[in-house]
Amino acid sequence: MQQRPNFSPPKKPVGGGGPGRFNRFSRGRRPTREHRLNDEITESQVRVISDKGTELLSTRDALARARAEGVDLVEITKGQDIPVVRLVDYGKFKFEKAKKEKEAKKKQKVIQIKEIKMGPKIDTGDFDRKCKEAIQFLSEGDNVKVTMKFRGREMQHTALGVEKLNEFHTKVGEFAHMDKKPNLEGRIMSMTLRSKGAKPKVNTSSAPATPVEK
Repeated sequence: MQQRPNFSPPKKPVGGGGPGRFNRFSRGRRPTREHRLNDEITESQVRVISDKGTELLSTRDALARARAEGVDLVEITKGQDIPVVRLVDYGKFKFEKAKKEKEAKKKQKVIQIKEIKMGPKIDTGDFDRKCKEAIQFLSEGDNVKVTMKFRGREMQHTALGVEKLNEFHTKVGEFAHMDKKPNLEGRIMSMTLRSKGAKPKVNTSSAPATPVEK
Protein backbone atom coordinates (compact mmCIF):
# COMPACT_ATOMS: atom_id res chain seq x y z
CA MET A 1 0.00 0.00 0.00
CA GLN A 2 1.25 3.41 -0.98
CA GLN A 3 1.76 5.74 1.98
CA ARG A 4 0.40 9.28 1.92
CA PRO A 5 3.02 12.03 2.13
CA ASN A 6 3.25 13.67 5.53
CA PHE A 7 2.67 17.42 5.05
CA SER A 8 3.39 19.74 7.96
CA PRO A 9 0.63 22.30 8.82
CA PRO A 10 1.11 25.75 7.31
CA LYS A 11 2.83 28.29 9.49
CA LYS A 12 0.91 31.34 10.61
CA PRO A 13 2.23 34.56 9.16
CA VAL A 14 4.11 36.69 11.63
CA GLY A 15 2.40 39.95 12.58
CA GLY A 16 -0.10 40.09 9.70
CA GLY A 17 -2.26 36.97 10.18
CA GLY A 18 -5.27 36.15 12.29
CA PRO A 19 -8.79 37.52 12.38
CA GLY A 20 -7.64 40.82 13.82
CA ARG A 21 -5.45 41.83 10.91
CA PHE A 22 -7.98 44.46 9.77
CA ASN A 23 -8.12 46.20 13.14
CA ARG A 24 -5.61 48.79 11.96
CA PHE A 25 -8.23 50.05 9.51
CA SER A 26 -10.97 50.32 12.12
CA ARG A 27 -8.87 52.40 14.49
CA GLY A 28 -9.08 55.41 12.23
CA ARG A 29 -12.87 55.36 12.03
CA ARG A 30 -14.59 58.30 13.66
CA PRO A 31 -17.43 57.56 16.08
CA THR A 32 -20.88 58.03 14.62
CA ARG A 33 -22.57 61.18 15.92
CA GLU A 34 -25.96 62.69 15.52
CA HIS A 35 -24.34 65.84 14.11
CA ARG A 36 -21.39 66.36 11.77
CA LEU A 37 -18.55 68.47 13.16
CA ASN A 38 -15.81 70.63 11.69
CA ASP A 39 -13.89 68.72 8.95
CA GLU A 40 -16.73 66.18 8.62
CA ILE A 41 -18.71 68.92 6.83
CA THR A 42 -17.46 68.61 3.26
CA GLU A 43 -19.80 70.97 1.37
CA SER A 44 -18.24 74.12 -0.03
CA GLN A 45 -20.67 76.51 1.71
CA VAL A 46 -22.57 76.57 4.99
CA ARG A 47 -25.30 78.74 6.44
CA VAL A 48 -24.16 79.96 9.85
CA ILE A 49 -26.84 80.77 12.44
CA SER A 50 -25.85 83.08 15.28
CA ASP A 51 -27.44 85.60 17.62
CA LYS A 52 -26.94 88.23 14.92
CA GLY A 53 -28.89 86.25 12.31
CA THR A 54 -28.02 83.99 9.37
CA GLU A 55 -24.87 84.31 7.29
CA LEU A 56 -23.73 82.41 4.19
CA LEU A 57 -20.02 81.57 4.35
CA SER A 58 -17.58 79.23 2.70
CA THR A 59 -16.94 76.16 4.85
CA ARG A 60 -13.24 77.11 5.04
CA ASP A 61 -14.04 80.57 6.45
CA ALA A 62 -16.60 79.13 8.90
CA LEU A 63 -14.03 76.61 10.16
CA ALA A 64 -11.43 79.36 10.54
CA ARG A 65 -13.88 81.44 12.57
CA ALA A 66 -14.77 78.44 14.76
CA ARG A 67 -11.07 77.77 15.49
CA ALA A 68 -10.49 81.44 16.25
CA GLU A 69 -13.37 81.43 18.76
CA GLY A 70 -12.31 78.09 20.25
CA VAL A 71 -15.60 76.35 19.41
CA ASP A 72 -16.89 73.75 16.94
CA LEU A 73 -18.68 74.02 13.64
CA VAL A 74 -21.82 71.91 14.29
CA GLU A 75 -24.33 70.90 11.63
CA ILE A 76 -27.83 71.27 13.07
CA THR A 77 -29.96 70.62 9.96
CA LYS A 78 -29.34 67.58 7.76
CA GLY A 79 -30.22 66.76 4.17
CA GLN A 80 -29.74 70.20 2.62
CA ASP A 81 -27.46 71.29 -0.22
CA ILE A 82 -26.11 74.04 2.03
CA PRO A 83 -25.80 72.71 5.61
CA VAL A 84 -27.16 74.86 8.43
CA VAL A 85 -24.54 75.13 11.17
CA ARG A 86 -23.78 76.85 14.45
CA LEU A 87 -20.53 77.92 16.06
CA VAL A 88 -20.79 76.34 19.48
CA ASP A 89 -18.93 74.12 21.91
CA TYR A 90 -20.20 70.63 20.99
CA GLY A 91 -20.08 69.30 24.54
CA LYS A 92 -22.17 72.21 25.79
CA PHE A 93 -24.48 71.87 22.77
CA LYS A 94 -25.16 68.19 23.58
CA PHE A 95 -25.76 68.97 27.25
CA GLU A 96 -28.25 71.75 26.52
CA LYS A 97 -30.08 69.60 23.96
CA ALA A 98 -30.36 66.63 26.35
CA LYS A 99 -31.60 68.97 29.08
CA LYS A 100 -34.35 70.39 26.84
CA GLU A 101 -35.44 66.91 25.73
CA LYS A 102 -35.61 65.77 29.36
CA GLU A 103 -37.74 68.77 30.36
CA ALA A 104 -40.06 68.22 27.37
CA LYS A 105 -40.45 64.57 28.32
CA LYS A 106 -41.44 65.54 31.87
CA LYS A 107 -44.16 67.82 30.53
CA GLN A 108 -45.65 65.08 28.38
CA LYS A 109 -48.66 63.37 29.91
CA VAL A 110 -49.75 59.89 28.95
CA ILE A 111 -53.54 59.99 28.65
CA GLN A 112 -55.14 57.09 30.48
CA ILE A 113 -58.71 55.81 30.48
CA LYS A 114 -60.12 55.52 33.97
CA GLU A 115 -63.17 53.31 34.45
CA ILE A 116 -66.07 54.11 36.77
CA LYS A 117 -68.64 51.38 37.40
CA MET A 118 -72.18 51.80 38.62
CA GLY A 119 -75.54 50.07 38.56
CA PRO A 120 -78.83 51.39 37.18
CA LYS A 121 -80.25 51.54 40.74
CA ILE A 122 -77.41 53.64 42.16
CA ASP A 123 -78.56 56.03 44.89
CA THR A 124 -78.07 59.80 44.76
CA GLY A 125 -75.17 59.90 47.24
CA ASP A 126 -73.09 57.28 45.39
CA PHE A 127 -73.96 58.87 42.05
CA ASP A 128 -72.67 62.29 43.18
CA ARG A 129 -69.54 60.69 44.66
CA LYS A 130 -68.74 58.95 41.37
CA CYS A 131 -69.28 62.22 39.49
CA LYS A 132 -66.72 63.91 41.74
CA GLU A 133 -64.32 61.02 41.16
CA ALA A 134 -64.74 61.42 37.38
CA ILE A 135 -64.16 65.19 37.64
CA GLN A 136 -60.88 64.50 39.45
CA PHE A 137 -59.69 62.19 36.65
CA LEU A 138 -60.84 64.55 33.90
CA SER A 139 -59.25 67.61 35.50
CA GLU A 140 -55.91 65.75 35.49
CA GLY A 141 -56.22 65.17 31.73
CA ASP A 142 -57.36 61.53 31.77
CA ASN A 143 -60.39 60.17 29.94
CA VAL A 144 -63.19 58.33 31.73
CA LYS A 145 -65.23 55.30 30.73
CA VAL A 146 -68.49 54.95 32.67
CA THR A 147 -69.95 51.43 32.64
CA MET A 148 -73.32 50.22 33.89
CA LYS A 149 -74.16 46.52 34.28
CA PHE A 150 -77.75 45.28 34.10
CA ARG A 151 -78.76 42.18 36.05
CA GLY A 152 -81.82 40.03 35.59
CA ARG A 153 -85.00 42.05 35.00
CA GLU A 154 -83.01 45.29 34.92
CA MET A 155 -82.55 44.59 31.20
CA GLN A 156 -86.15 45.73 30.73
CA HIS A 157 -85.19 49.26 31.82
CA THR A 158 -82.16 50.06 29.67
CA ALA A 159 -83.73 53.39 28.73
CA LEU A 160 -83.32 54.45 32.36
CA GLY A 161 -79.65 53.52 32.08
CA VAL A 162 -79.23 55.84 29.09
CA GLU A 163 -80.95 58.61 31.04
CA LYS A 164 -78.66 58.03 34.04
CA LEU A 165 -75.48 58.13 31.93
CA ASN A 166 -76.61 61.31 30.17
CA GLU A 167 -77.24 62.86 33.57
CA PHE A 168 -73.71 61.82 34.56
CA HIS A 169 -72.31 63.63 31.51
CA THR A 170 -74.33 66.75 32.35
CA LYS A 171 -72.84 66.80 35.87
CA VAL A 172 -69.25 66.61 34.62
CA GLY A 173 -69.82 68.50 31.36
CA GLU A 174 -67.58 71.40 32.37
CA PHE A 175 -64.59 69.05 32.26
CA ALA A 176 -65.48 66.57 29.48
CA HIS A 177 -66.74 66.03 25.97
CA MET A 178 -68.84 62.95 25.23
CA ASP A 179 -66.49 60.90 23.07
CA LYS A 180 -68.79 57.87 22.85
CA LYS A 181 -72.52 57.98 23.56
CA PRO A 182 -74.18 55.38 25.84
CA ASN A 183 -74.04 52.08 24.01
CA LEU A 184 -75.38 48.67 25.11
CA GLU A 185 -73.31 45.54 24.45
CA GLY A 186 -74.82 42.46 26.03
CA ARG A 187 -75.60 43.44 29.61
CA ILE A 188 -73.01 46.25 29.77
CA MET A 189 -73.85 49.82 28.83
CA SER A 190 -70.89 52.18 28.54
CA MET A 191 -70.10 55.79 27.76
CA THR A 192 -66.68 57.38 27.15
CA LEU A 193 -65.87 60.94 28.23
CA ARG A 194 -62.87 62.81 26.82
CA SER A 195 -61.12 65.34 29.03
CA LYS A 196 -61.16 68.97 27.95
CA GLY A 197 -57.62 69.28 29.30
CA ALA A 198 -55.74 69.29 32.55
CA LYS A 199 -56.55 72.21 34.81
CA PRO A 200 -53.54 74.09 36.27
CA LYS A 201 -53.18 73.78 40.01
CA VAL A 202 -53.06 77.03 41.96
CA ASN A 203 -50.07 77.33 44.29
CA THR A 204 -51.62 78.98 47.32
CA SER A 205 -48.42 78.84 49.37
CA SER A 206 -46.69 81.51 47.25
CA ALA A 207 -49.77 83.68 46.72
CA PRO A 208 -49.66 87.04 48.55
CA ALA A 209 -51.93 87.36 51.52
CA THR A 210 -55.07 89.46 51.03
CA PRO A 211 -55.11 92.40 53.46
CA VAL A 212 -58.03 92.41 55.86
CA GLU A 213 -59.78 95.72 56.32
CA LYS A 214 -60.29 96.75 59.91
